[in-house]
Amino acid sequence: MKLLEYQAKEIFRNYGIYTPDEKISMNLDEALEMVRSIGFPCVLKAQVPVGGRGKAGGVKTANNLEEFTEKYQQIYGMIIKDCKVDKILISQAIQFLSEYYLSLTFDRASNKLIYILSPAGGVEIEEISKTNPERIFKIEVDLILGIKSYQAKQIWEKMFENIEVKPSFKDFLRLLVILNRIFFEQDATLVEINPLIVYKGSLMALDAKILIDDNALSLHPILVSKALENTDETLQEKIARESNLTYISLDGNIACIVNGAGLAMATMDVVKHFGGNPANFLDIGGSSNPEKMVNAFKIIQSNQKVKSILINIFGGITRCDDIAEGLIKAIQTSSLKLPLSVRLVGTNDKKAQEMMKSVDISVFLEMNEAVKEAVKNAMEESI
Repeated sequence: MKLLEYQAKEIFRNYGIYTPDEKISMNLDEALEMVRSIGFPCVLKAQVPVGGRGKAGGVKTANNLEEFTEKYQQIYGMIIKDCKVDKILISQAIQFLSEYYLSLTFDRASNKLIYILSPAGGVEIEEISKTNPERIFKIEVDLILGIKSYQAKQIWEKMFENIEVKPSFKDFLRLLVILNRIFFEQDATLVEINPLIVYKGSLMALDAKILIDDNALSLHPILVSKALENTDETLQEKIARESNLTYISLDGNIACIVNGAGLAMATMDVVKHFGGNPANFLDIGGSSNPEKMVNAFKIIQSNQKVKSILINIFGGITRCDDIAEGLIKAIQTSSLKLPLSVRLVGTNDKKAQEMMKSVDISVFLEMNEAVKEAVKNAMEESI
């Protein structure tokens, strides 16, 4: 989960990281009140969970009220990589000579934390790593022992060797330690400052990026509720999130309900192989909770493009009779009108097949046969 800049900076400030004077606005009237306290010049920054907003025109500087109004109206409502701008951060314009890059993430190859730093901030670090790799510095850090002073001292000297007023080493080390705290306490996968600047001798974060591990979202309900404000969440996505289902909408008309990501991918491949087009990726996971199937049907039936439903279950941990129980309950409570193609193989599959006979639904044993039936049903429903 990616936090917006203003949300990440709120966390930064809570941990004592220096940021510009700034406020988030939802409309022009609100913004005009805020800019009076921030003053001019100021920077208007579109708040979207994607990169490239500067190149897209989502970051502008205003020197007076007339410019501010004009540029606010230009940014508000614009679309940046399919994301509509409905929040604009109004920030104090800071004068600086140099900008730096600093981030903390986890390196799976070494199984250690890794700080990535560069005296060439403000641009994509991937581009710098290609064009000027010698300007990228990395510090590998033991997960338990943390960063050592001598490691930080070496990088501090390289990072700020060409600047007259250096930040103190103490402040630099403090910032690295704070990023470490944020990383662990917020269950982050990335904490990034780009650009990091030196302002009046102190380190300041002009921008902020925090990615939270999706597997830890239940531990951060407030962050999740704030992050959901960033997205235009569909009804299907809302049901999936609340039901702990993995759902991705696609462009086809054959709904796929499967257990396990690998089987889900294989199922979609077979659907395409036989001339069909999947409407979604929907993984109910390894749980045998019948309610998962009920909620999966709610998601499927809210998609008007769906013409056929394919259920492909290979039961291991997942018990086929529990899936059948949930499926029967879903059919009985949802006024199902779409044709069903069902494959149930694995744990308790014989019992599940008998249960499905009670609602007059036949069960396939071979995936190919179930997929062929689903594709045929979709074609017939589309005529």
